[in-house]
Formats: sequence, C-alpha cells, structure tokens
Amino acid sequence: MSDSKEKRNPQDSGRVNIHEDYEVQYWTKKFNCSKEQLAEAVNKVGTSSEKVEEFLKRK
Repeated sequence: MSDSKEKRNPQDSGRVNIHEDYEVQYWTKKFNCSKEQLAEAVNKVGTSSEKVEEFLKRK
C-alpha cells in the first residue's frame, strides 16, 4: 500500500518528517516557522514533534 500524497496531516504526529512536502507544510504552519527553521530544529533535537516545538519556542 502506498502513501497518499494528498494527505494534509503527518502520518505519525509524534515525528516531524522534513522529507515530505505535505508534512513540511503541516509542521511549518503548526509551529509558525519557515522550512529552514524546521530543518534546523530537526537537525538539532531530532524528529520528536514535542522537542522540535520546544526548540522553536526558545528561538
């Protein structure tokens, strides 16, 4: 079974996937940040959505 690229929400809401455009759009809107800021957060703290959110709030 293949993933639907028409999805609007992440497949796993506990993990940030910066390799799927629809997920990047979801997370940047949710966290009110740019793609670059989201990628930096994932590179610094990993893919946990809670940790990414905490990192972005500190910035």
